[in-house]
Amino acid sequence: HVQLVESGGGLVQPGESLRLSCVASGITFSRHDMSWVRQAPGKEVEWVAGITSLPSLFRAASYADSVKGRFTISQDNAKNKGYLLMNNLKTEDTAVYYCSAIRSVQYWGQGTQVTVS
Repeated sequence: HVQLVESGGGLVQPGESLRLSCVASGITFSRHDMSWVRQAPGKEVEWVAGITSLPSLFRAASYADSVKGRFTISQDNAKNKGYLLMNNLKTEDTAVYYCSAIRSVQYWGQGTQVTVS
């Protein structure tokens, strides 16, 4: 049984930081491409960041323009966890954030709420 569980969301003020975590069970995270997406109230799902499953030396991260330079995606293979470090948060970053692991099948977590106000 595959499960992704996000945590680390909360209420912060503009300019502050949060680090979201995504712990995986039932899969080896490093063998999957990982991404973070978000959905704000009344808006469509927005892709935020992604990282490939290549060996760490070649692993490539990519970001939406809206978060580039502020957010950093990473993985800890030993802990089978993924992270999204979010710095200099803005009110427009308010959303439910979901992590996803993709190989032949795509898995999703239940989401964690981030509120910047």
